[in-house]
Amino acid sequence: MAMKLTESQTALLKGEKGETLAKVMKTLVMYGETFGAEKMVPITGAQGHLVTSFGLGVMKPVFSLMDGLIREGALSGRKFTADPRPLDPNVPANLLQKLFFKVMYSKQEYYEDQLRKLGLVNDDGFTCTCYMSQVGNIPGKGDILSWAESSAVVYANSVLGARCNRNSGIIELFGNIAGYVPCFGLLTDEGRKAAWIVEIKTSRKPEAQLLGSAIGMKVMEDVPWIRGLDVWLGKTLDKAAADYLKDMGAAAASNGAVGLYHAANLTPEARERGSALIAPVPKTYVIDDAELERVRAGYPCIWKDPYAEPKLCFVGCPHLSLNQLKSWTAALLEALKNACQTRLAIPTVFTAAPAVAGEFRESPDSEALKKAGGLVSSICPLMYMNNPLCGRMPVITNSNKLRTYTSSRYYTDDEILKKITGAVK
Repeated sequence: MAMKLTESQTALLKGEKGETLAKVMKTLVMYGETFGAEKMVPITGAQGHLVTSFGLGVMKPVFSLMDGLIREGALSGRKFTADPRPLDPNVPANLLQKLFFKVMYSKQEYYEDQLRKLGLVNDDGFTCTCYMSQVGNIPGKGDILSWAESSAVVYANSVLGARCNRNSGIIELFGNIAGYVPCFGLLTDEGRKAAWIVEIKTSRKPEAQLLGSAIGMKVMEDVPWIRGLDVWLGKTLDKAAADYLKDMGAAAASNGAVGLYHAANLTPEARERGSALIAPVPKTYVIDDAELERVRAGYPCIWKDPYAEPKLCFVGCPHLSLNQLKSWTAALLEALKNACQTRLAIPTVFTAAPAVAGEFRESPDSEALKKAGGLVSSICPLMYMNNPLCGRMPVITNSNKLRTYTSSRYYTDDEILKKITGAVK
């Protein structure tokens, strides 16, 4: 094979640790050679993360594969977290929708048992924001990872300075089983250089989800160097800035295919290496107020009735941080007071990692949010909306990722706040 392997890697490929592990290694080698990788590198991140967290009844090949790995002892070499569960009985759904969920995710319990046997960190490890401090799967700068979840990959690369390609589901599991990943793309110095300079020239702080959408649709899978964002976020990567970059990155990763961005004076590599991260002859994209309005105007509404009253609202895709949960609670309580209301006009689900939600429930804010009619859940909104019966509902969201993958309708944070508190229809 064209790829140069070490003695230990060659031994795995030749089956010295079993036929199953040899097949895992062969798959990774073939995957790497497809993208021009010349070598494999060891994973250094403490934990893995799996994107496949849902027990869809039709995923028989996956269940069979998992059974084979477990039976042969080809388990993950490191514990891992997984994307959010697709089900939560507390999230509003009518009887027909609930029945469809039972059929749709009929293998959920079986699949979760497989994940536990393979190396799932714990039953609270289901979240797309595994890097939250309450969850603990926080890669270090320069760590090599084998992840696939797009919003987690772009956050790890950009905000934490780790190194990970946008892998596919199962491939990321194979990397954690073998302990190696092919070295190409965002794992290399050259692959992390910015092909675009994105100039932020807005008159006000741009909506994170809208800005990420604009960037993603323009640069696609390229790496952007974002200049001017520190005007609005400051030059300190504090909790508020990290939350903003989390949501911006998720939108850029889903509306395009961004796996890494550099924010001048903010993100670790940008602060360390500066303009040396910009590739020769980069393209330029200027984002001003008019450009954001143009991008927003291009979003289609695919509701059957464009004028229907929203039946449900999801806030948090990717999952919210503890700081965001508290901020949303304070904002909606103030908005309800100003609207002379006591309860939300639209059932609203605020999603967060189980450990984050658990910490929030211990605070006074939790009871206040509950009294106002808000629900905190660790569900995956995307998996909820993939139920055809739920997909027909008029659902609103502040998530550009959810808008992109489902029939949900996007509104800015301020617009969502006004709608759910009854301030506007």
